[in-house]
Amino acid sequence: MEHLYKKGLLLEYFTVTYNLFEALFSIIFGSLSNSISLVGFGMDSIVESLSGIILIWRLKKHGFVEEGKEFDVEKKATKLVGITFFILGAYVLFESIRKLIVVEESFPSIPGILISLASLLIMPLLYYQKNIIGKEMGSKALIADSKETLACAFLSLPLLIGLVLNYLFGFWQADSIVGIIIVIFLIKEGIEIVFDADED
Repeated sequence: MEHLYKKGLLLEYFTVTYNLFEALFSIIFGSLSNSISLVGFGMDSIVESLSGIILIWRLKKHGFVEEGKEFDVEKKATKLVGITFFILGAYVLFESIRKLIVVEESFPSIPGILISLASLLIMPLLYYQKNIIGKEMGSKALIADSKETLACAFLSLPLLIGLVLNYLFGFWQADSIVGIIIVIFLIKEGIEIVFDADED
C-alpha cells in the first residue's frame, strides 16, 4: 500500500508542476491574443494545481494520523476538490457570457493551439494513472482529483476547436460557446463529488 501512496504523490507533484507552467504560458499567450478561452484554460490549470496541492496534503497525512482521523482528512480533501469544480465553472461561465455580450474578439494563437494539443495528449494519461491508483488505494479524494484532470482534458478539446476555428475562419465566438457547454460538466462533477463525500 505504501508504494501506491508514493506513486500517487509523484503523480500529484507532476500535476502541480505541469499545470503551473501550463497556466503561466496560457495566461501570457491568452492575454497577448485577447483569448478569454486561453486565459480561462490557464485559470483551469491553476485550479488543477490547487487540486493537486490538496491531494499532496492528503497523501502526506497517511501514516501520521490515526485511522479515524485519516478518514476525516480523506473526506475533507474530497470536498475541497469538489469545490474547485464550482470555482472553475463559475469563472468559465462568467467570462464566456461576458465575451459574447461585449463582442470581445480574440486573435488567432498558434501557441494556444500547441498548449491545448499538449494538454489533450498528457491529461488523459494522467487521469488514467490517478484513477487506477485511487481505486487501488480506495481513495475517493484521488479519484475525485483524477476527474479534475479529466475535466482539464475535456476543456482542452473545445479550446483547441475554438482556437482552430478562429485561426482558420475567424469564428471567435466558438470558444465562448464551448466554454458554456463545459460548465455543465464541471458543475455536474462538482455536485457528485461533494455529495459523494457527504454520504460516507
